[in-house]
Amino acid sequence: MSKKFYITTAIPYVNGLPHVGHSLEYFQADTIRRYHQLKGEETLLLSGADENALKNVQAAEKESLPTKEYLDKYSKIWRDIYETLGVHLDVFQRGSDEDKHWPGVQKLWNLCLKNGDLYKKSYKGWYCVGCESFKTEKELVNGLCPEHQKRPELVDEENYFFRLSKYQQKLIDLIESNELLITPENKRSEILSFVKMGLEDFSVSRSKTRARGVGVPVPDDPDQVIYVWFDALNIYMTGVGFGWDENLWKKWWPADVHVIGKDINRFHTVYWPAMLLSAGVPLPKCVFVHSFVIVDGLKISKSIGNVIDPSDLANEFGLEAVRYYLLSQIPTSEDGDFTNGRFKEVYNANLANGLGNLISRVAKLCENAQITVSATSRTVAGVKNKFILWIPDPNLEREYIENLENFRFNEVLGLVWQKISELDKRIEEVRPWEQKADSDAKFLKEDAVLWIRDIARLLRPFLPETAEKILKQFSGTKIKSEAPLFPRIK
Repeated sequence: MSKKFYITTAIPYVNGLPHVGHSLEYFQADTIRRYHQLKGEETLLLSGADENALKNVQAAEKESLPTKEYLDKYSKIWRDIYETLGVHLDVFQRGSDEDKHWPGVQKLWNLCLKNGDLYKKSYKGWYCVGCESFKTEKELVNGLCPEHQKRPELVDEENYFFRLSKYQQKLIDLIESNELLITPENKRSEILSFVKMGLEDFSVSRSKTRARGVGVPVPDDPDQVIYVWFDALNIYMTGVGFGWDENLWKKWWPADVHVIGKDINRFHTVYWPAMLLSAGVPLPKCVFVHSFVIVDGLKISKSIGNVIDPSDLANEFGLEAVRYYLLSQIPTSEDGDFTNGRFKEVYNANLANGLGNLISRVAKLCENAQITVSATSRTVAGVKNKFILWIPDPNLEREYIENLENFRFNEVLGLVWQKISELDKRIEEVRPWEQKADSDAKFLKEDAVLWIRDIARLLRPFLPETAEKILKQFSGTKIKSEAPLFPRIK
């Protein structure tokens, strides 16, 4: 039986539209999935829609739509963007699904209740609808939510709380030991500092009246609905059977990696594992916290007007070019800038003049020399990952795998482009176009063509369509020049 690898992306509210920042996360998750598929593992990629939120109700009212109709419309948009970006989702679990989501939410609730970690009390506090969370005075900046720049609503009601404070030391132990692996290191350090400052119990329900009737009912308390974070995070489990298919859930859980943005780090690395500890459920193995795509130095915002539709980019420049830019130019641990000028610069330098020119150049040399190479390539003894077919330097092999398994996508692509540059340099040194036919053919057949095949294989997790085009062009039959992979942008 093949090993499983279960990946999730964040579960977005559906009151807005996907932008280029979301596509970074989806490309990252897809790269992880493709890598593990190439290792022969059975994979599952899940996302979903956080639908039981007050902000969704308010957005539906603005469009004069019934809430259900609004949720159907926008959840479909969020699901479809994956396929538009060439990322196949195995599961898209909606929060409004009363058959496959609600039973698991209530099951998690009852497990925590049974453990004595849920209690009801009156509470008064500042509630930010944008964040769907209460804010303490110290979290506000000049009385405003720092994330949404709006004054939160003062809420005074009775609801249920979760005993987060009970799990402070356990969370510290899990994070420090890397039993709960949080990566990259700067995101791990941030959350560890937050936990050590002291944890407070947090609200996990709201009144049915304030929720406008939307949400999963609290068991045995019909006047309350389960709070959005306690509900939405559980999509990671209900999407694979928790509460409705025990065998399916046991096959896939725990998640091997949650891929999320830095703005929801706390909810995934503090609240979520504490809830699972309370319920006696295994924790996810890893939480990969990526930084943001910023545009012209500013955070992406509708109010600023710098929202970029990833579909528009893909239509103009090609999907693989967008994928390459985001994976190679946005560091794992820091925000990375996107501008049209920088995009075109990287495209021309690395794709058109770099990879694309190399492929065209070698293909033309092979066509002129009438090169035919068998489909079987050389392999390196001791290489465990079968898709890595030529890394003569063991240190380079180790660095490639280590960086990829630690989600340092830009550094892995840097290594691949190093091989591209080395082959370009080698061609200039050998100058096969000046040699006799037999030596010309020998260099191309025994070195350049195999080198290109190996570069293509290394690119498979990152640029799958481009990699397959290259492998097809350089396999078996007589190699011929074709249209450029990446036509230069003027």
